[in-house]
Amino acid sequence: MATPELSRPSSAWRSSTTRLILIYGALFVVWSSVLVAVIHAETQHYLSRVVDQILEQRAHYLAGVDRQQLPSAMVDTATLDLRGVMAYGLFSKDGIYLSGNLAEVPYGLIADGSVHAVPDGVLRNDRDDRQRARALALRLPSGELLVLSRATSVIDQVGVILRQSLIWALSLTLIPGLIGGYLLSRGPLRRVRAMEAAVKPIVRGDLSKRLPVSGRRDELDLLASIVNTMLVELERSMSEVKGVCDNIAHDLRTPLTRLRAQLHRVRQQMAPDSEENAVLERCSSDVESLLARFAALLRISEMEDRRRRAGFGSVDVVAMLEEIHELYAPLAEDKGVALQLDLEPLAPIDADRELLIEAISNLLSNAIKFTPAGGSVRLHARRVGDGAKVCVVDTGPGIPAGERDVVLQRFYRGESTRQLPGSGLGLSIVSAIVRLHGFHLDIGPGDQGGTRVTLHCQQAGLGN
Repeated sequence: MATPELSRPSSAWRSSTTRLILIYGALFVVWSSVLVAVIHAETQHYLSRVVDQILEQRAHYLAGVDRQQLPSAMVDTATLDLRGVMAYGLFSKDGIYLSGNLAEVPYGLIADGSVHAVPDGVLRNDRDDRQRARALALRLPSGELLVLSRATSVIDQVGVILRQSLIWALSLTLIPGLIGGYLLSRGPLRRVRAMEAAVKPIVRGDLSKRLPVSGRRDELDLLASIVNTMLVELERSMSEVKGVCDNIAHDLRTPLTRLRAQLHRVRQQMAPDSEENAVLERCSSDVESLLARFAALLRISEMEDRRRRAGFGSVDVVAMLEEIHELYAPLAEDKGVALQLDLEPLAPIDADRELLIEAISNLLSNAIKFTPAGGSVRLHARRVGDGAKVCVVDTGPGIPAGERDVVLQRFYRGESTRQLPGSGLGLSIVSAIVRLHGFHLDIGPGDQGGTRVTLHCQQAGLGN
């Protein structure tokens, strides 16, 4: 079974710190936009009210001027408008131009003496373009129409200034915030990656490793301390359980060996065809099975000792697989199973050659054992990077999908194999060898039914 893959730590732009800063930035943008919108609306309302008051005052003044002097009064009033934002016009009852610098009555303007916005703007004699404005139309006693307007360019300019201020404020706030968030997230992300590197050997079964703890005493250190405390207790419990199992297996081997010897001596004193001899033979067989199981348990315990790695060396995978194939070819032939070998040039790998032979031999032996006569077993290997991928594929009954994750457990035997001889420890030994090397083991369906067991001999990131 493959070692569980750890989730990759998120990038700096997806860290919690950056996300909090982005959320804060989004809220800042929303509330800043609302604030500027409110300020803009209030400012526009205030300035519009000032414009309205100016127009109403001018209209009140001009309405009180004698009709004969009204054109000259309008000129004098326009002279005082140094910025050129005021416009005046006198029109007949039918809206025909009489005097002033307004070329026409603004479209839709109601002559009710009140100030109204002119969406289409006003057209002046001294300009070619229309200006956005607020205007007032007043019917004189003579029936003529007096129109006054004031451009809203100042109001519009204030709105532009407010919007530009918002853009600059957002730029000067969000850009440094994003840069700061990225820089702030790099430190925690480096620590998370260091924790990931420390966790890898723990996942492979090395409970002596611990997560790194800095001197900051922050949340990550608190989490690392909690996990380390848990690992201490877990390592202690596992060591106690392992020690008890090893001691039991070791202590029982001696009396079982004596029992086997005594049974053998008793059998020699009985007639070969007697019923008592047959019973003693079955008892001897059971004792041999128990001794084999205890030997396998001690073997697994030995391989789970990480110090076994001191005996690693360069292994020629091709030569090793050819040797295993030659060893098991007669067994396959006796059972009527075709044993195929398919290899390509492979680079040497760092491993314990004897243990690797034992693991692949176990896999090959199982494949031949469970493949019926007339079937086939294929041993092939491919180069993958600096390592190798070794596959054992058979055409046997296969392993049900629900059992592929548990067949590596000690003493586990599937429903379809319980009647066959065996201890259920062969794949457990393979699993221990794989973990010792830092390799990965995958169990899946074969191409033509049966089972495919793949040994990935990749040692990248192997923690010592």
